[in-house]
Amino acid sequence: MFSSRETHLVVLRELDVVRTALREALAAAGPDEQRGLERALSVLDGLSGNEQQLKAKWVVGLLQHAGIDPRTEEMSAVRELRRAIPGLGLAAAVDLVKQANAAV
Repeated sequence: MFSSRETHLVVLRELDVVRTALREALAAAGPDEQRGLERALSVLDGLSGNEQQLKAKWVVGLLQHAGIDPRTEEMSAVRELRRAIPGLGLAAAVDLVKQANAAV
């Protein structure tokens, strides 16, 4: 059977909608709420990134939760990804581990 490098991992983001809602709330906020809303916007801005960066962050988080360091336990990392994402091919899992290694 042939393996595909397709990851079957889709990044869902609604950051623009959330950012707009926070800015509108900030514009209407009183002084006691402004600091919290500004902090929320700052946190939200830290979540932005391109799709590849977000996938790498997700993979790193998943592997950290499983107690696996992708730099030293590549085979375990690949196995854990394939367990977490049913249908993920070997080549795609290896690619995701490489992206995670680059992000760490």
